[in-house]
Amino acid sequence: METEALSIAQEIDFSMWGLFMRSTLMVKMVMVMLILASFWSWSIIVQKYVSFGGARREARRFDQAFWSGEPLDELFDEIGVEPSGRSQKIFAAGMLEWRRSHREDGGLIAGAQARFDRSMDVAIAREAEDLQRGLPVLATVGSTAPFVGLFGTVWGIMNAFIEIAEQQNTNLAVVAPGIAEALLATGLGLLAAIPAVIFYNKLSADSDRIISGYEAFADEFSTILSRQLDA
Repeated sequence: METEALSIAQEIDFSMWGLFMRSTLMVKMVMVMLILASFWSWSIIVQKYVSFGGARREARRFDQAFWSGEPLDELFDEIGVEPSGRSQKIFAAGMLEWRRSHREDGGLIAGAQARFDRSMDVAIAREAEDLQRGLPVLATVGSTAPFVGLFGTVWGIMNAFIEIAEQQNTNLAVVAPGIAEALLATGLGLLAAIPAVIFYNKLSADSDRIISGYEAFADEFSTILSRQLDA
């Protein structure tokens, strides 16, 4: 009997593809869903790394231009009303409101300081929303993928026990394939969840640092405009 069970076990394909092909339709759907979620997560991770790197480089270049001593009006004329850089957009929002707040006689409309601050706050909020777009997907995958995989495992084990009952055979060669197929779903769930959680925390912290830099720049720029108002 042991020799027969061993020969049967040796004939079974225990590769991931073999386990996937032998699993039930429900478990296959769970596995495909987890694989797609993993690819989606990695696409967001790569895209965010590229985006955040570009935002940091653009911020450094703009800081050098801003603090170079060049008149702010000339710098604004160079970048235009609708610049491409994130830091430039915040600066352009403040400068545009600065120019709009001047009357024809050269005076300033009352409440100019508050409008400068609000304009830059709105620009920062837009950039923050764009920087953080996609991060909730990583959080969702990280929190739900293990449970989705566990559902596939429970379903697979249930079908494995049904098969054992139908065959009335508890040999390892009969039990092992069904259990292995079921556990593959849990493994895929963890494979999707662990990178999603790690990179969600990393990218969230990076996003917060970039946004804090924008807020610090807006405060410095607002202080410069405030001094010009007082003058």
